[in-house]
Amino acid sequence: MNLIDQFWERFKKSNPMYEQKKYTESYYFADTKESANHLLKLVLDGKKTATCGSLPGYQVSNEKIPMPHDLTILTDFDGNPYCVTEVKSITILPFNQMTFDICKREGEDESLESWVDNHSRFFTRESKTDGYKFTKDMLVVFEDFDVIYKEDFKQLK
Repeated sequence: MNLIDQFWERFKKSNPMYEQKKYTESYYFADTKESANHLLKLVLDGKKTATCGSLPGYQVSNEKIPMPHDLTILTDFDGNPYCVTEVKSITILPFNQMTFDICKREGEDESLESWVDNHSRFFTRESKTDGYKFTKDMLVVFEDFDVIYKEDFKQLK
């Protein structure tokens, strides 16, 4: 049994109400080790309660768009599991219609301008890798979530 499956079994054992549920996916944030681990730490500290992805990114990778009540396992960049999240809500909106009231829940930026700058750079990199075109009116999938289980047994680097 791999680390993710072991983690999931510990989660279910300590949360019997989820015994029959399955996790949708396990993943890390961002595209670098430093960013991924920093964003995971924000989640573990309760500062990051949302994330977003590009709708074209989901489409070209044939990935399912998250839905309320989906359970996911968040990992560090190396794939070590740290917590289980449950999707609370999904909002799909054009990138250029993001507001600070929405994006501040990601816990990453102090202003809408910095969010736009940081996410423009990320989506530009991702779009080149994944084969879609980033535009300012591209739809983003904004996901609010709750951490429902976490293990702090490893030091996050």
